[in-house]
Amino acid sequence: MKHHFTDTIFALATPAGTGAIAVIRISGLQAFSIMEELFETRKGTSLDFANTKSHTLHFGLLKDGDVIIDEVLISIFKKPHSYTAEDTVEISCHGSVYIQQRILQLLQKMGARPAQAGEFTLHAFLNGRLDLSQAEAVADLIATQDANAHRLAVQQLRGGFSDEIKKLRESLIHFASLIELELDFAEEDVEFANRDELKKLIESLQHTVFQLLNSFQYGNVLKNGIPVVIAGKPNVGKSTLLNALLNEERAIVSEIAGTTRDVIEDEIVLEGLRFRFSDTAGIRFTEDVIEKIGVQRTHDQVAKSTIIIYLLDVLQFEKTAIEKEINEFSSRLDPASQHLILVLNKVDQTDFSEFKKQLPSTTLYISAKTKDGIELLKRTLIDQVKQNSTGDEVLVVNARHAAALQKANEEMLQVIDSINNKKTSDILAFHIRQSLHHLSEITGDIYTDDLLENIFSKFCIGK
Repeated sequence: MKHHFTDTIFALATPAGTGAIAVIRISGLQAFSIMEELFETRKGTSLDFANTKSHTLHFGLLKDGDVIIDEVLISIFKKPHSYTAEDTVEISCHGSVYIQQRILQLLQKMGARPAQAGEFTLHAFLNGRLDLSQAEAVADLIATQDANAHRLAVQQLRGGFSDEIKKLRESLIHFASLIELELDFAEEDVEFANRDELKKLIESLQHTVFQLLNSFQYGNVLKNGIPVVIAGKPNVGKSTLLNALLNEERAIVSEIAGTTRDVIEDEIVLEGLRFRFSDTAGIRFTEDVIEKIGVQRTHDQVAKSTIIIYLLDVLQFEKTAIEKEINEFSSRLDPASQHLILVLNKVDQTDFSEFKKQLPSTTLYISAKTKDGIELLKRTLIDQVKQNSTGDEVLVVNARHAAALQKANEEMLQVIDSINNKKTSDILAFHIRQSLHHLSEITGDIYTDDLLENIFSKFCIGK
């Protein structure tokens, strides 16, 4: 991906295909001069873009010579007060595919070139309008499918996460400069940076980094949807429960044990939270090769899930066997990152009051068939996620950011080790510089072409 920042770029900013209107964006040094050649006002005159007020709308004709292509509405954004911090024009035309293509071809004929994926946002980053983490939030914002993912993307776009990283960097930079100064006076063997104060600072910064790293699992789950697996023995009603939660016949329901042999997935949004449900094959020992594969996939799916609904059948209830079954299943879970919800199903078919004394107090009692207790189960899912958040804290949602924070933390550990073992200033300076380097990678104060390629190639063309 080669970028020529003297180029004027253009792209369709709305989805491809026929619609009521389409928006085409053009940005760069020649954006205004190109549009002066193509746009004619309602009075039949050209528009002096350079001397026209920014952030204004103008109605008129888009013409190729004497040929009218369309009646359009154009929006003018002057640098640096545009998305890219460059002169930008957005053309709102009728949504005919033919009209869109005529305009795109005309812009290219006039000397602009088609934008590459994410190139408008890349220009915004390189022109200093967004830092790198904010630029990544743009893609997240476009991809949001629920209220919480939207909230996190907006927070990051507005600089909430960037501000935290900048505070960490600014705290380190002061001591880094003092250590670097010591290197200039190495022969005099002087210390400008108080080691005790530096150690306290690093420990304080590590506490912040730990909080950010610990938030990643929760933030990443909110961004991508909370994975919930429905597990249990065959024929306990897992597929019926999935259908009840989704309120549609998504999974095949049968009295024959082992009907579900692969993972069935679907999702719903509850109070702004997106839950990704997986109905799995029943867990049991089997000689059937196909069913055996399904059981293994169940275990794999459980390992990847944040919440596990373990379903029991009241008609198959045997206290000793159930306790063993639950204990064996629970032993596979990570209590630090996974939450088990125990659910007893088919309570419409028998008196289940005696079982309440034998199961944990947190057990839920439902009938997936009649949907009794389903709303309480949904409420439990929502509460389980929301109890991990105050709603306004800064969360890490990007794996790249988490990896950089982890590397920065490792370098901070080396700084403390260097202080404790009275290592020389050059070693101390090296680890502080490395920690700053990894923090700077997050916001883009330091970047490589490969990093930019990896990030912006995932964007849509018009953004």
